[in-house]
Amino acid sequence: MIPEGTSEVEHTVRAVLVDVLGVSPERAAAFRAETPLFGTLPELDSMAVAGVLTEIEDRLGILIEDDEVDGEMLETFGALVTFAAGKVLG
Repeated sequence: MIPEGTSEVEHTVRAVLVDVLGVSPERAAAFRAETPLFGTLPELDSMAVAGVLTEIEDRLGILIEDDEVDGEMLETFGALVTFAAGKVLG
């Protein structure tokens, strides 16, 4: 579940997936908290992860440490948004 008050973060994560991965805006708009990402979304392979995380850092003004990156944060759209929101709001 995506925490309340994270709509701007959610919008930013959707925009990053569109811009970095080339996912269509319509497809990204259909992502829900439970939408699987890494391992299911073909565009998000291990090479693309760094680009996505770097762009999220830049757009949200946060720093993601290497030891914070794990499979769970990339498992679903909701997990990624929750992680990013925690960095911004936490």
